[in-house]
Amino acid sequence: MADDSTDSDKFGVLKRYIPLIAWGLVCFVLIAIPFKIISYGYLPQDDALRSSAHAVSGKPWQDILVLSHMYKIDHEFGWSWLLAKMHHLFGLNAEGLVIFSVAGLFLVVNGAALPWLRRPEAWLAALAAAMVSNGLLERFMIGRPLLVSEAGLIALLLLWQQHGSGPPKPWIIGFMIAVTAASTFFHGAWYLWVLLGAAFFLAGQFRWCFTFGVCWVIGVFIGAACTGHPIAFPLQQILLAFRAIGMHFTRLTVSNESQPLGGDIFSLTVLGGVMVLRHIAGLESISLAKSPAFWMFFICWVLAFKTGRFWFDWGMPAIAVLVAVFTQAAFEKHVPADSFRRLGWTFALALSCYMGITADVSGRWTTPMAIRYLTPDKPQVKGWLPAPGGILYSEDMSIFYETFFKNPHGDWRYMVGFEPTWMPKKDVEIYESIMWNMGDPKAYTPWIKMMTPADRLVIPGGRGAPPNIPQLDWNYAVSGIWVGRLPQPVEKGTAAPTIPASKPMSTLPAPETEAVPPSG
Repeated sequence: MADDSTDSDKFGVLKRYIPLIAWGLVCFVLIAIPFKIISYGYLPQDDALRSSAHAVSGKPWQDILVLSHMYKIDHEFGWSWLLAKMHHLFGLNAEGLVIFSVAGLFLVVNGAALPWLRRPEAWLAALAAAMVSNGLLERFMIGRPLLVSEAGLIALLLLWQQHGSGPPKPWIIGFMIAVTAASTFFHGAWYLWVLLGAAFFLAGQFRWCFTFGVCWVIGVFIGAACTGHPIAFPLQQILLAFRAIGMHFTRLTVSNESQPLGGDIFSLTVLGGVMVLRHIAGLESISLAKSPAFWMFFICWVLAFKTGRFWFDWGMPAIAVLVAVFTQAAFEKHVPADSFRRLGWTFALALSCYMGITADVSGRWTTPMAIRYLTPDKPQVKGWLPAPGGILYSEDMSIFYETFFKNPHGDWRYMVGFEPTWMPKKDVEIYESIMWNMGDPKAYTPWIKMMTPADRLVIPGGRGAPPNIPQLDWNYAVSGIWVGRLPQPVEKGTAAPTIPASKPMSTLPAPETEAVPPSG
């Protein structure tokens, strides 16, 4: 009997630490995931590269890209400032800044959920659902400042879930202001917060809707004031957004993530699973119709028929919140906080998330390692990058991301960067023409006529014949990339390392259009 009592006391002491162990497991796996993925050599292949290179370059975007006069203030002012500080204080190079961005923002966006959950393992359940239903986890690893806004969205939706039964308290008001100010300063897309206001309204949470609206206005002003341009900055963001939406004549020129979606069926399946869980667990007190997270999910699911960014950036985090909320309610009703069953659930979810998220499915984490960059240290590239003051022309945005990432101090500019519609209008029209005509060589003619000996035209292609543009000399610089330049004077006794075009342009069939996209 004494032994049984001693064993019972030991188990009682151990059970007191189960909540702490559960928290430790959740935090450990969330920290381990991004570093395991980075250990593969993973680097995102878009904005994280150019943001890091920008910080290392020390130059404004106007000295890096050919931009419209409309672009005057860095559209991600705060993020550029933070990366520049990390570069100067810790000596991080471009790759180090990308790793900081990927790991840091993954922790920020996931850490934003934990303070508002009594059962943090419920967030692992949300990640596990996302892992098998949509691309949320890949989005969490892109290292872009939009994750600051997503972190704020997750925090505010869970904050309402915890305190939404009454009017917002003063500290909640201050938190709302801080979230929208940080989003404006780091991410810049302040206008998208209207979606959360609409979600509060449709959920019938009118006091929260009004309070958030006031906080939003104050937060935007504070965030913009931190850039030094309290009025010009938010106005420019609106103008750039309208330009990005209105100047794309066809979907051919729109990035993949901004293409219209036909509806995310897998996420609807997850929502159906949430409803089944609610019924089985007897969670009658939770109503979807009164949940801002549900209405955010619904709004963004519908808006994704216009552009997928609404769903990827705002809808998927909202459904993750729904899953976490319902899972937490089920755990609290059926799994005691200090039970070994809770420890078992937490361990199972942690192991599933770690194994599933870090799995290199279809090479999602290792494919970037195969990329070959244009760098001057390669003998076959030497002399084929733009000369000082030159321009690198290419319709492929990945050429800009990769080349700028590896050459942050390159003394040239890029014609196409992270948003083609922010170029001068005439260059946007040339770009549209190239995309509309599927890269037909004739469509490049206006750019070729503008080229100087310092400029280069870069076109992705195979190992076969060079692009059929005989006005330029061509060099197969690295795997999959042709670099063209105007004919260079040849020094006595040397041969120009060029490959002539395989056939004259006149033998190519003319485009059905006159290399011009539709006008409206």
